[in-house]
Amino acid sequence: QVQLVESGGGSVQTGGSLRLSCAASKYTPTMGWFRQAPGMEREGVAAVRADGTKPYADSVKGRFTISRDDAKNTLYLQMNSLKPEDTAMYYCAARDSFASYFELLEEQTYNYWGQGTQVTVSS
Repeated sequence: QVQLVESGGGSVQTGGSLRLSCAASKYTPTMGWFRQAPGMEREGVAAVRADGTKPYADSVKGRFTISRDDAKNTLYLQMNSLKPEDTAMYYCAARDSFASYFELLEEQTYNYWGQGTQVTVSS
């Protein structure tokens, strides 16, 4: 079992920045960030694989950066130039095996999920 605990969410104005963190109870080779806005399906935002592969959703490319500190078993999501449409509950996810590139932003790829942290961007 892997426990995931997110932190770092909050409320910011358009153009602001936030950094999300996800503390994992142990190392996993595949991790990702997902988000879900009210009335919408959960979508993949960014992921990172053990070999350094980092796919991003088109909507966040150039604004968000995913990283991980394996010594601390912690995943990060630096979010810059935030927009109101980024408002959502953000979830950390982990898989205890290697995933293919095309699976990295797919919800069903992941075994473990955090409880989520809310991000609200006001205009």
